[in-house]
Amino acid sequence: MGYWLLTPLLLAVAAVALRPALRRAFGAVAGGHDPGDAPAPAALPDPQAVPAPPAPPEAQRLAPVPTPAALPASTALTAAEVFAQLRALELGLSTPPGARTEDERKIAQALGAIGDAAAERRYFPRRPNLLPKLMHAINDESVARRQLVAIIARDPALVDSLLRMANSSFYRLSPQPVESIERAVAVLGSEGLRSVIATALMQPIFNAVAAAEFPKFPQLVWEHALRSAQAAVVHAAVAERIEPFTAELLSLISGMAEIVLFRAVRARCAAASGGGPAAAGLLDTLLKVHAAPLAQRIGSDWQLSEAALAALIEQTSPSAPSSALGRSLHFGRLAGALAVLHANGRIDKGTVRASLPASALPAAHSDTLVTKLLLPFQDPRTAPRTPRR
Repeated sequence: MGYWLLTPLLLAVAAVALRPALRRAFGAVAGGHDPGDAPAPAALPDPQAVPAPPAPPEAQRLAPVPTPAALPASTALTAAEVFAQLRALELGLSTPPGARTEDERKIAQALGAIGDAAAERRYFPRRPNLLPKLMHAINDESVARRQLVAIIARDPALVDSLLRMANSSFYRLSPQPVESIERAVAVLGSEGLRSVIATALMQPIFNAVAAAEFPKFPQLVWEHALRSAQAAVVHAAVAERIEPFTAELLSLISGMAEIVLFRAVRARCAAASGGGPAAAGLLDTLLKVHAAPLAQRIGSDWQLSEAALAALIEQTSPSAPSSALGRSLHFGRLAGALAVLHANGRIDKGTVRASLPASALPAAHSDTLVTKLLLPFQDPRTAPRTPRR
């Protein structure tokens, strides 16, 4: 009987003794400071124990605040809905264009812009000459750092772009500025350097677009490509456990294909170059159907691996990609599209989370990725170029 009476007393003493430590731990997490010996505030009453106040008279009731149209209630969107919303944003439409039957003659004329040999030489991107050599040097541990620096230094434009991007918030990993190629190699490491180099080499293709009638298109496609590459790398490395650079490269090539198709069609098809809903509808149709096959054609022309080409082909199928690389590319492009829509006020944070495709990403990695994707986009092309020492 004595033990039975002593047990509650001991528990009460222990609770009193541990209370300051628990308050410090949870107070530091919740409030960011140690409350120390400050007296504890009075405990809040149980909401369920407090009777609800009487309803105010009808005349004094406040009207409910309407939800802003730009931030709809959180809801899961399908991949088709996400990409349709993104295309509408890129083409300056308030809503995605509905199903429409375009004039077959106009579509044939537009597709001829890509098939014409003369147009190909003007619009079709060639593989950057330094890309294979750089990728081989970065992947080869026997290549000395000075050799890698010497390869990069051959292209002054690449050096300028690399330093700008390495100092941008999108890629920068250190508070110290990246002032030279040597420091970029040292700070970014192999994976980071490959990302910056691949983006810098493809940047001129994205920069070469002028679209007075569709001014948002080039910038939003560029942002989507970078955000897609960011998400594809995480998915490939963590969820699929494959080499992530190819997924990143394919994300950039997919965005490049949209730019190439957009430029060629607008330049050589009058129906798609005048602006307005009709031109936007035609461009939407062409991009939806032909951008992914064009990305596969670019990959083939660049002599990418069979696995990379298969991943690009899988993006044209209505069914889910079957390969690890195809799944990472699809996940990245969908996550990137959600991030762009959120940045432009088309969807809220809850919709971003609810619309991400199911994957093998652990919850912690998924949360970190979403947090990073929802950060404001800062274009690495506009970062100040730190003077080289």
